[in-house]
Amino acid sequence: MGDPREPPEGAPEGGSGSDDEFRSVVFDESFVRAARIQELSARERLGGTYRATRPRVGFGPFGTLPRQAVALLLVVFLAFAAAVYFGVSSPHRQAAPPYGNQLTTGLVALSPTAAVAAVADPSDPFAGLPAGYAEGATGLALPAGAATAHFTRTDVNRALSVVQRYLTASALAPATLVEGETGEVRTLVTPGEQEQYDQSVNSPRDDQHHAATGWLVRFDPGQVALAGDAVRTAGTVRIGEADSGTLEVTTDHTFVYAVRAAGTADGPVSLFSVRRELRFAFDRADLGADRLRLVDAVVQAGPTACGASMSGYLQPLLAGSTAAAPKAVDPGDRSRPAWQVCGVLGPLTVPPATGR
Repeated sequence: MGDPREPPEGAPEGGSGSDDEFRSVVFDESFVRAARIQELSARERLGGTYRATRPRVGFGPFGTLPRQAVALLLVVFLAFAAAVYFGVSSPHRQAAPPYGNQLTTGLVALSPTAAVAAVADPSDPFAGLPAGYAEGATGLALPAGAATAHFTRTDVNRALSVVQRYLTASALAPATLVEGETGEVRTLVTPGEQEQYDQSVNSPRDDQHHAATGWLVRFDPGQVALAGDAVRTAGTVRIGEADSGTLEVTTDHTFVYAVRAAGTADGPVSLFSVRRELRFAFDRADLGADRLRLVDAVVQAGPTACGASMSGYLQPLLAGSTAAAPKAVDPGDRSRPAWQVCGVLGPLTVPPATGR
């Protein structure tokens, strides 16, 4: 009895009598749906309005890609777009706006009424100073930090630490005083003021904003040398708030330097005094970065001749030098800026300490 799967008249001549050789070819549903040629029904053929090919989705150059590849590309694109969006808009990545030219500086020359006297003992130049002046950073007399209305004790102590480093680098370090070093002071200034700082150091001018000596104490190394690395200091520090988000530290110190003419290792030594009243501001970003913003600087320096340019370097009158007495100030004379004034240098004293 024949195989019921075979046609009645038997297997075609030359055939195998079985469709086993076609069983390896499987047309699953996804293959059929993806085919561009489709079989039309009788109604579709009679209507004549149908096409026997499926239109491809218009993905341009991506039209020949498999759907899975197009979907993968879409996912990658969306992930990239999200990363760019959150990277740009995240508040943690936004830099604080620069403060620009914040520092305002006042320079006051103090002129002697007689010839500048040399110290009696060059090996101990500060022997004649009144009691109350201490050596170096000890004389800065920074107070112990205490909490303010909106800043913790830790915040205040952190601000005082930065102020101490700034005062040490800008007024006590020999590299700053006579060797032209300016980088260490710059690292402590908030980035919003660094452009102004650079302009002041590289192109100083007495315009109340770009005097290098508003930022630091320095002498022209071609004219002035230190008689020793020691500096005597006395002063006070006050702590307060400008507003709920700004901590203020105001320092008022007198620095006394022993100086002589450059190139004279055994020449006469005299004293030069610099009073610096500085106002520093800190927001919370400054505290986190250990940076400060110098807002105001008033500098009195002497003995110095009236009219001496002090924006680039302080100009001490050395032992034996004399200067003309300051002229009376005429309020009606507007030929010179009102902030350019000169005072008379008096005896050096130590005022009593004021409150915190």
